Amino acid sequence: MQALLVYKKTHEEVHDRALLRLLKVLEARKDRVRTEVRPREQVRRADFLGRDLVVVLGGDGTLTSISHNIDEQTLVMGVNSHPKEDDPAGSVGFYLDSDPETFDSDLERVLEGTAIINTLPRLQAVIDTTSGNRYTTDPALNDLLVANTHQYAPSKYLVRRGSNSAVQSSSGLLFATWYGQHAWLSHAAPADELNKLRAQVTPEQRVDHCFVYARDLPQAERATAPWAHLAWTATSTVLVSDMHRGYVVPDGWDEVHFNRGATITVDAHGPALNLLTFRTTMDSKVDRLR
Repeated sequence: MQALLVYKKTHEEVHDRALLRLLKVLEARKDRVRTEVRPREQVRRADFLGRDLVVVLGGDGTLTSISHNIDEQTLVMGVNSHPKEDDPAGSVGFYLDSDPETFDSDLERVLEGTAIINTLPRLQAVIDTTSGNRYTTDPALNDLLVANTHQYAPSKYLVRRGSNSAVQSSSGLLFATWYGQHAWLSHAAPADELNKLRAQVTPEQRVDHCFVYARDLPQAERATAPWAHLAWTATSTVLVSDMHRGYVVPDGWDEVHFNRGATITVDAHGPALNLLTFRTTMDSKVDRLR
């Protein structure tokens, strides 16, 4: 097996101890796992090519930042280097089902092919400029924001979804996957409206639908076009920018800018991420948070 270990590089002892522990386990299995090691700050997209497994050591932020480089053929294993169960200042590790204590047995399950493979949808935006150029953003595991780069100025755009359309002025559109809904969306969207949508979601929809939320949309516009305020949909959302300068931000990383007249198409049909867990499924984890 060809593996890549990417770790969170800090000056905190807890992360250094975790790294040393993982390296010891990997050294003991070097005849079965050929591993290259990179700090997050020095990793390049080319480092991910030809890998059967990517091991991410750190917290959820480390995994979401690294996951943009990982294709849908590669298995991903998240290892929480500083679990909150051991220290209140640690990481929740929602996507990280392994830790330094369990890594040895968890890696063995990977090699045996008995780990749980969770196929997670990812958001992606395609930007078509007025000059005819097309840009595709990195895939987002949690959420994706389309907004004015100047947050004190309104985001103005025409929004279309299927046969519906509306002109809006808001503080931007926030998209979230089913699995990433608790990262930002649940803190931004009205809880009662969000819960109504959640109650209608079927298991089959979790893999290709996404939440769409127009932030700070005036009350009158919510009443006349509720589909454009908060929705759960598999249909692509299309925006035509009326902003001098806007951007798309997937998972809080790597902004992609656009100008007035650009068309931005967003949905949850980006390349999926094959995330490994060992004690429970990601569906079970999300359901426990609801």
